[in-house]
Amino acid sequence: MAKILMVDDSRTSRKILKDILVDAGFEIVGEAGNGEEGYQMYSELKPDLVTMDITMPVLDGISALKKIKESYPDARVVMVTAAGQKSKLIEAIQSGAVDFISKPFDSEKLVDIIRKAIV
Repeated sequence: MAKILMVDDSRTSRKILKDILVDAGFEIVGEAGNGEEGYQMYSELKPDLVTMDITMPVLDGISALKKIKESYPDARVVMVTAAGQKSKLIEAIQSGAVDFISKPFDSEKLVDIIRKAIV
């Protein structure tokens, strides 16, 4: 069972995402409310995958992604995007994100993307 760390400043988004992933058989090993917390938790937990929101306080998702990839080149990070973040998404993929999921979440598509990203 894959271990996932969720990084998102929205408690609601984390809850929805967690429910979908747990129902699909994934284990949520941690939740962080900003990119800095996400980086610290990644260092401690070494999850199989991170879901990373792009827009967050303290350290945004792209900066957190770059920081994680710098320290852990094999890290697998899937970005979580809202509408209108195309340029940031391109930067995220160029910075090492393996894929992205969009809000509002489509359960089947989300689970499919996560499964492919873990392999």
